[in-house]
Amino acid sequence: MKAWKPEKNERYELATVGNATVKLYRRERKTLAGEARWIYEVSDYTAGPRRLRGFSDLAEARREAQRIAGQLATGEASAAAMLGSEASSYGRSVELLRPTGASLELATATYAKAFEILGGDYFIEAARFFSMHRVDKLVRRTVAEVASELVEAKTSRGKSGAYVRTLANQLAHFAESFAVDISSVTGPDIQNWLDRQKVKPRTAKNIRGTLYTAFAFAEARGYILRGSNPVALVERITTQADGAVEIYTPEEIAALLQAASKEFLPIVAIGAFAGVRAAEIERLDWRDIDLAGGFIHVASEKAKTRSRRLVPILPNLAAWLAPYAGRGGKVWKLGTGDLQEARAATAKAAGVAWKPNGLRHSFISYRTADIQNVAQVALEAGNTPNVVFRNYREVVKASDAKTWFAIAPETPANVVAMAAEVAP
Repeated sequence: MKAWKPEKNERYELATVGNATVKLYRRERKTLAGEARWIYEVSDYTAGPRRLRGFSDLAEARREAQRIAGQLATGEASAAAMLGSEASSYGRSVELLRPTGASLELATATYAKAFEILGGDYFIEAARFFSMHRVDKLVRRTVAEVASELVEAKTSRGKSGAYVRTLANQLAHFAESFAVDISSVTGPDIQNWLDRQKVKPRTAKNIRGTLYTAFAFAEARGYILRGSNPVALVERITTQADGAVEIYTPEEIAALLQAASKEFLPIVAIGAFAGVRAAEIERLDWRDIDLAGGFIHVASEKAKTRSRRLVPILPNLAAWLAPYAGRGGKVWKLGTGDLQEARAATAKAAGVAWKPNGLRHSFISYRTADIQNVAQVALEAGNTPNVVFRNYREVVKASDAKTWFAIAPETPANVVAMAAEVAP
């Protein structure tokens, strides 16, 4: 320890910085053993009444006296009144704030206000939420630009021509009404627009699905805020297919088969007696239909659910498809528009209204009634047992199911008479 050198031989010395001085006293104390020892006390008036801060080490006491004097000289009386640990915390706080350019006073005021607004110390969570929802960070795209990008992406991923055309048409119609940045479109905007469309519930439901896909595409690319797909706020649309299903009677399907053209007849037969979806049939090749093995192979890339399945070819379906054995290429060689025209022409010639998804609904309903095995029907149809049980169980009688699957181009006993002229 340095020697004590008080001024004028007094028992204190002065720490001076500018016009500020701080006294440092030396005092003698007795130990428990009765021996003398020195302590050093720094006099501090910065907090009002004098406060003495004790130290056993002279150098440490001098540093504290010098620190207080320096802060008094710059007018920082509050800082001068701090304990050593408080002063260290103050210094660290100033260092942390230095990159922001904010003063400690401003930082504490902001903290206090934010605490009041949030009702607690949730600043990090609030900052992260704000960062995720900063509109200024969005990539700007109009609705039309997003629609074009989405159609291009779906095309490059090998989606069917029918799907891509429907997607493009629906989005083009939507973009005509919303020539704005896609991030500015709200749920109520979409709801009001959809309410004004003069379409059937099934079409409205499909359009809603298309719009959800478009906004999800935009969300994934930073065109709208994460977790803000506005279509999620739009009312879900239920259709007849979501509850009671429309099916054909055996007499109606017989009439449709009788009226169908040579090209269109396999489409009707496969839908009615195998339950393959219309879009899946459009993707089928004749090589997918194994008459000898007794199965239709719906590959994963051709299935709506992207799950491969084998659909059994029942005896009456085999009879309808037998004249086409050995054919190659697509089962339906023309386009989607041509398919729609064939449906309309066949329904008109048969005197039977065309029912959306009626062929598939009929197959599932009659098949469920015939074999009484929901799980097997779900597997054959590429559906879930819950959906089959909820929508198709007890729709028709078992006797009607026997008649349905007896419809064939031949006329043996107990078979609905048909006369089919199909060229190979």
